[in-house]
Amino acid sequence: MNEELTKDITQEVMVKAILNIKKFKGQSKLSTWLISIASNLYKDSIRKNKYTSSLSVEELSIKDYQNIEESVINKDTIRRMESILKDLPYEKRMVFILKNYYDYSYEEISTILKSPIGTVRSRLHYCIKKLRSLI
Repeated sequence: MNEELTKDITQEVMVKAILNIKKFKGQSKLSTWLISIASNLYKDSIRKNKYTSSLSVEELSIKDYQNIEESVINKDTIRRMESILKDLPYEKRMVFILKNYYDYSYEEISTILKSPIGTVRSRLHYCIKKLRSLI
């Protein structure tokens, strides 16, 4: 993601959170609520500015490998995963990222994306199936 866009969204999330803190019901973690705000702002940004979403290889890089060859192979796999994820629809990609990168539970992802848990599970299953078939 564009660093400038990331900073803008982060700042906007904080402003919205401060202005709307009374709307936070405490039924979920504060971080879940903040990710929900950020997710909505990002979706709005995509609609308005036609930004393309992508994960950078650096964000997913695997560190401290003893073997350079293993590191190269893993970076290649990450690049392929990045390419596959970039081509997935936003809703499916977000489920995969929230579950595997941020380690959110199905319930938390359901709250963030305002989707039923069954939908979250099926989207994650779709992503995993797609990744397995193409890697």
